[in-house]
Amino acid sequence: MIQKNKNAWIWIPVLYFTQGLPFVLVVTVSVIMYKKLGISNADIGLYTSWLYLPWVIKPLWSPYIDIISTKRNWFLFAQLLVSLALLGVGLFLPTNMFFVTTLACFWMAAFASATNDVASDGYYMIGLTQDRQSFFVGIRSTFYKLANVTGQGLLVILAGFLENYYGDNTRAWSVTMVVAAILMFGLTLANFFGTPKFESSEAIEKQKPAGFFEVFSTFFKKKGMGLALAFVLFFRLGESQLVKMSAPFFLDSTANGGLGYTTSEVGYIYGTIGVIMLTIGGILGGVLISRDGLKKWMLPMVLSINVPNAFYAFLAITNTTNKFAVITTVVLEQFGYGFGIAGFMVYLIYIAEGASKTSHYALATGFMALGMMLPGLISGYIQEWLGYDGFFIWVVIGALPAIFILKYLKYPADYGKKGANSEA
Repeated sequence: MIQKNKNAWIWIPVLYFTQGLPFVLVVTVSVIMYKKLGISNADIGLYTSWLYLPWVIKPLWSPYIDIISTKRNWFLFAQLLVSLALLGVGLFLPTNMFFVTTLACFWMAAFASATNDVASDGYYMIGLTQDRQSFFVGIRSTFYKLANVTGQGLLVILAGFLENYYGDNTRAWSVTMVVAAILMFGLTLANFFGTPKFESSEAIEKQKPAGFFEVFSTFFKKKGMGLALAFVLFFRLGESQLVKMSAPFFLDSTANGGLGYTTSEVGYIYGTIGVIMLTIGGILGGVLISRDGLKKWMLPMVLSINVPNAFYAFLAITNTTNKFAVITTVVLEQFGYGFGIAGFMVYLIYIAEGASKTSHYALATGFMALGMMLPGLISGYIQEWLGYDGFFIWVVIGALPAIFILKYLKYPADYGKKGANSEA
């Protein structure tokens, strides 16, 4: 038998920080980097959105993570591959074909990161009882997002400093990506020494799918799954587009409708106050669900992740570059994301319940990634067509489908509440 909840406060923060860092480097920091290296918004939106694809199709290989070896071995191997891929980005940036070669390295990092996600999430669900899963979802989401902010904040600050120091954006970003690779390798070592080896043969056998295709059939045959997946696809419709164009909006000149901020300023804004508010929002979300159950807080959490988008529209429409207004917008966005994503992740755990829940969770998050990828593919074209003001209005409208679908979702009101659905 597994000793559930063992050392959870130690390994969950490190594991999910390690899960979040490569994701933000691949899908967000790459956007900033390519913007500073002269790539157009349309090309940035198109090619970096395709990097979501490994997260979309990860259910295709997720059963093998259940069948072969342990989840701990899988995520340690995947984290090492991410380190090597990021090192490749840093080394290839100074070359003449940097766009193609670095995209290839980001693709390698994306596939390894998606594999790491499946293995880490499966490890999480094996190692915790259900009520602790709900309690810690805020903690894991917070450290996941802290990694996002570290990448989008501290590493971008470093890149901005090096841009000024070297007077060469290519060299600056090359060094930054090598530093990111070293950081990722250090986190891999931390997980090697910090994660418990609690996957017994009994636990592994319990999580194994009965058959490869049965994993998929049992998932889609679950009651109400069609509506549930519609909600998953539309939940982040606005955010999926905002996350691609927020950095270009900060960095573009005021003449082009942007804010005209420097690379370092963007890094400071996301890496300081944003971190604090994100942490508060994520922890609060997990605690409230654990106390009251998912039903009570689902609507407020859906609103919290979407309403702050309206403040971006305000900045763009009024051409406001005032730092107080900009920081307030980022504060609301980061708190709202931390608070809102907690409810969303608990809901994904709910629809993955039952046999093969590791693979089913991978399927659920794959649909979430699809909901991020498809709108992101065209976000740059929409922005260039509508301008930043029209684009952010469009992003605000993107919240409506999820709010509408939420009204018809069926799930236990007390799901995630402490003591309500605990496992032995």
